[in-house]
Amino acid sequence: MQIITPHFILMNDRVTSNLSIAFEKKIHKIAPLDELLDEYPDASITTLRENSLLMPGLINAHVHIEFSGNTTELSYGDFMGWLYSVIENREDLIGGCDSNCMSKACDDMLNSGITTFGAISSHGMDLDVCANAKQNVVYFNELIGSQATMADALFTDFLSRLDASKTVKREGFHPAVAIHSPYSVHPVLIKKALEIVKNEKLKLTAHFMESEAERDWLDKSQGDFKDFFQKLLKQNTKVSDSKEFLEYFNGYETLLTHGVQADDSELSHIAKEKHTIIHCPISNRLLGNGILNIKTLNDKNIRWIVATDGLSSNYKLDLFEEMKISLFTHANAPLVDFANSLIKAVTINAADALGLNTGEISEGRNADMIVLDLDSPPTQELAVHLILHRYNISKVYINGKLEKDTDTL
Repeated sequence: MQIITPHFILMNDRVTSNLSIAFEKKIHKIAPLDELLDEYPDASITTLRENSLLMPGLINAHVHIEFSGNTTELSYGDFMGWLYSVIENREDLIGGCDSNCMSKACDDMLNSGITTFGAISSHGMDLDVCANAKQNVVYFNELIGSQATMADALFTDFLSRLDASKTVKREGFHPAVAIHSPYSVHPVLIKKALEIVKNEKLKLTAHFMESEAERDWLDKSQGDFKDFFQKLLKQNTKVSDSKEFLEYFNGYETLLTHGVQADDSELSHIAKEKHTIIHCPISNRLLGNGILNIKTLNDKNIRWIVATDGLSSNYKLDLFEEMKISLFTHANAPLVDFANSLIKAVTINAADALGLNTGEISEGRNADMIVLDLDSPPTQELAVHLILHRYNISKVYINGKLEKDTDTL
């Protein structure tokens, strides 16, 4: 048993003081130190410095570890230009990011307070790295392929990767499934994958309505994707529309990434099915895809969370940076309320979307916690300051284990 005594604790929307936390893998009790010492007299005690803030570890629900080698190789500003550059540089991007490169991405996330991440794995090359990462990992094996003639081979490869991920038995590692997108996965493949997902109760995610090109293709089999599919795949029409795609997930809560181009009908369907939208503002800006309408999501009571996407469409895997960009992007949102929503979007709401017992400092939750060194006592605008000032993270606990410690006191 351990007892930690920070100066302040962020619990839901409020900050408390004069309390300590007794924990092992899970948080057992939150109470004054004297009370905890009476109950756990043999516990080891950690007393933190003045103005230390203990808060939940951050959760990055959508990241492509395999593409962590990119810095300046890809084209930004336009989705199709970026996509063609990905295809052109794909071998160099994949081959240029070995296990050290991918491990560094995981370590960088740890150093920025990310205690859980959702890895979207296209090839399975990141499996060993994710299996050995210090963080909790939801490992989304991605299924892609729109050609019916290739369906059997593609599904066999997908099953092989999924089965490999199931052999990882360490604590905090969760095999899962990703359906790439409505324009890139044949319905036959989707139905076969969803049968496994539902039978085994795996977490599920998909890219959805990221770009105008996707919107035009799914609505009319026209637009920028028309030449793309004709030239590369000899395909002249979409394999399904957005309505059909969403209906595949009926009755199974799914994390849908981006949603920037989703229309009112689609959003109403998403709300009805209790899906979650993953908001990636930096990626959306760099690829020229527009801004997610969070007000509409709130009006429809759709849960939204924040993630970084991969380094193929970002410059760092840092949720504090991602929240800062979102805070300034959504300039019409009430500042303090929106900042509080952003903090929830990378903690408790992300945990609930992934079905994980973490994301908040409360009894019974896993002890995934980070310690920030504030400059002064927190105010009612703490969430704003956390996002703006990027305070030093001196300690990171994952499942009760101290995984980072730079506190010199």
